[in-house]
Amino acid sequence: MIPPAPTMTPTEFAMLVGIGLVAGVAGGMLGIGGSIVMIPAMTVLLGPAQHLYQAAAMIVNFFVVVPAVYQHRRARAIHFATVTRLVPLAVFSVIGGVIFSELPIFTDDNEVYLRGLFGVFLFWVAATDLYRLLRPSGLVYAAALPGDMPWLKAAAVAIPTGIVAGLLGVGGGIVAVPLQRRLLRIPVRIAIANSAATIIAVSVVGATVKNYRLLTSHNYTTEPLVLAAVLIPTAIVGGLLGARLTHRLPVPVIKAAFAVVLMLASIRITLGAYQSLPVATPQTSQAQPSEPAEPLQPAPPLSDG
Repeated sequence: MIPPAPTMTPTEFAMLVGIGLVAGVAGGMLGIGGSIVMIPAMTVLLGPAQHLYQAAAMIVNFFVVVPAVYQHRRARAIHFATVTRLVPLAVFSVIGGVIFSELPIFTDDNEVYLRGLFGVFLFWVAATDLYRLLRPSGLVYAAALPGDMPWLKAAAVAIPTGIVAGLLGVGGGIVAVPLQRRLLRIPVRIAIANSAATIIAVSVVGATVKNYRLLTSHNYTTEPLVLAAVLIPTAIVGGLLGARLTHRLPVPVIKAAFAVVLMLASIRITLGAYQSLPVATPQTSQAQPSEPAEPLQPAPPLSDG
């Protein structure tokens, strides 16, 4: 059974407010929802409770991307023909991801493996972003996007997005943005806007299923809602600001700084998970103790004759 969430001190409350702001800026700016900032930050601040933080972060993701989508819509960056293909497939897949995260290999004492998987995922994202910044792919992106996106290509983007979102409690944009760029040849700013629009539906469905599972299968009741309520106000502000920055700041500079932060967080989480791995205790022998030997009788004295 997962231990209950720790009591929140005023200092922790203030830091959570700051985490919400940073997550909102990152989520709105990069089209990723913000979980990738919130979950490692809460792990460091409050201690390990991966399922709790995922449930709370999936709620907050909705409030991060809604203002971000508003800004992207104003900038006319959303390609709705692509989004309408991505949403139904991603929503179906996020349910599968949540169910997978509730398998015995990731629950109770094995929650540490889910935390470790999240840390490895962060490291992969950070390393991939840094590699792409240092060695551009040379791909040519579409000058004019097609009116109808083929379902097969949409599935190649949406299904991994939904599974990762449900399994790790992230918005899914960290997968959706690079896959749109590589498989669909969509420019980065449009890919970010499409990702944010897709996360609206993914976060609603994913948060609903995850919190229902947390309520029925784990020792949590209102804790995810309390954490989300603290994070949401500043996350909304950050989402608005981040979406504006997407269309104003140089994307490579933003991604480089973000990748460094992710790299440090991934190392911290992965090492913490490794140190928390269950230690196998050697099994004691089940053999029955042998009967005590009869005491040796003293030898009779030697006779003189």
